[in-house]
Amino acid sequence: MPSYKKKAFCYTVTAALPYANGPIHIGHLAGAYLPADIYARYLRSKKERVVFIGGSDEHGVPITISAQKEGISPQQVVDSYHALNRKTFEDFGISFDIFSRTSSKLHQKTASDFFIKLYEKGIFEVHETKQFYDQAHQQFLADRYIKGTCPRCNYEEAYGDQCESCGTTLSPNELINPKSVLSGKKPTLKATKHWYLPLDTYEDWLKSWIIKGHQEWKKNVYGQCKSWIDQGLRPRAVTRDLDWGVPVPLQEAKGKVLYVWFDAPIGYISATKEWAATNNQDWEPFWKDPKTKLVHFVGKDNIVFHCIIFPVMLKAHGDFILPENVPANEFLNLEGNKLSTSRNWAVWLHEYLVDFSNKQDVLRYVICANAPEAKDSDFSWKDFQAKNNNELVAILGNFIHRSLVLTHKYFDGIVPERMHITSIDEEVVNQIKKRPDQIGDAIAHFKFKEGIQLLMELARIGNKYLADTEPWKLIKHDVGRVKTILNLTLQLIATMAILAEPFLPFTSKKLRAMLQLNELMWDDAGNTHLLQPGRKIKAPTLLFEKIEDTFIEQQISKLKAHNLYSA
Repeated sequence: MPSYKKKAFCYTVTAALPYANGPIHIGHLAGAYLPADIYARYLRSKKERVVFIGGSDEHGVPITISAQKEGISPQQVVDSYHALNRKTFEDFGISFDIFSRTSSKLHQKTASDFFIKLYEKGIFEVHETKQFYDQAHQQFLADRYIKGTCPRCNYEEAYGDQCESCGTTLSPNELINPKSVLSGKKPTLKATKHWYLPLDTYEDWLKSWIIKGHQEWKKNVYGQCKSWIDQGLRPRAVTRDLDWGVPVPLQEAKGKVLYVWFDAPIGYISATKEWAATNNQDWEPFWKDPKTKLVHFVGKDNIVFHCIIFPVMLKAHGDFILPENVPANEFLNLEGNKLSTSRNWAVWLHEYLVDFSNKQDVLRYVICANAPEAKDSDFSWKDFQAKNNNELVAILGNFIHRSLVLTHKYFDGIVPERMHITSIDEEVVNQIKKRPDQIGDAIAHFKFKEGIQLLMELARIGNKYLADTEPWKLIKHDVGRVKTILNLTLQLIATMAILAEPFLPFTSKKLRAMLQLNELMWDDAGNTHLLQPGRKIKAPTLLFEKIEDTFIEQQISKLKAHNLYSA
């Protein structure tokens, strides 16, 4: 049975843990965090029992590289970016129930216990291999500490795990002329022992669980999983020769840490434990009850980890549920080019919140409307401006403002009673009644772009209704008709205030305040009597404002400085 038809006991919603070695950019939002937030907000509005888990991934080589560049300790790096990103998410309205971190003692114990459970069950294989070693620095080199020429595209600065130019996944021994990032010298090969998760022994199970059992998954996710499985899986090391991370809890593994890809997803579990302890809840139903629905939101570069590797870890452990869905998005490009943090080709969220104060919902709308749900999409500042001015201002904001202004002008801000209903009124009533199920169905199926389009269509319907009925003309000779028209437009706006909350939470809050609405939930939407006649509504304030060319030119100038802009 498709996962969306199963009645869940509760929902565990996770968003990929961002590395705490840099700030959040719009690509992160489009890939994981905005879709996850929309989904979690919707579930809460449906009165479902849900926990929305986030946090910082604070181990791994990217952290140590950042620390070396900045001349500080890895802990100082993660402390700084964890605080920045937690505040950024909060200011942008990403409604995590907890934003935890993998450097916590609770996480270290949870990850260690997880490893020991697999170790005691005899899951791991132990192999001695030769790995690159920097003689000058007396240490083994993780993949990101090795650079060389990509064998696919000849890019000379490819990392040992991936070429940032062509995107090819690599291993260090595939690089041409490999060099140590630490010393710049050619590394040597040295024997070392590591513990491996035997993915190959779980191939048949994965074929049954994913290929046969989850055909409802998004095509891009299903296709990538099938490709990996069809190519054949190999054992994957779960330990690393590093001094930053969760220590491997074995006497014979002194000086080694858990590999970050093994340690990080366990962070979802440790974060749930932390949330439960803080809120006097039981964490186990969210990870152990078979009726619970576990949903991972990630970008496409994390599909393999969340659909193959982490599920194998969970299956091998035996105590935890498996993900029902991993609705990963593709990549969001910027002005026609791939986002690149190393080249500063990005729109950083904390900077956006300063440059466009109180315009969180504008960016939420634009990213959702352009969501890379099935293929890569593009963000451009001129499109951002156009969607704000031509859609949020001219359609949504205009409809709401006109309706409230007319109510105050003709009826002193009092919701008028509804009189005789005509066929044109009935069509509006029908649209109000059916829209909650339509938008809810889109969200439940992870079609957030479709959901926000359906929401905007309601505003278009309202604008057309006002244009067709022309209450400003009728007021002179048919006050009763005007009462009906404005009553219905206000009921439409009331339903929109509820349905907009997952997508545009700041706008929804302002609307509820103007309409003097109590805390209504999703199932209240569609009711055409939410605002009773005689209710006083507040004077309207502008929900959105036009963004002038000068603001957009400033943002484009930032990008031009990086020599990638090609308008």
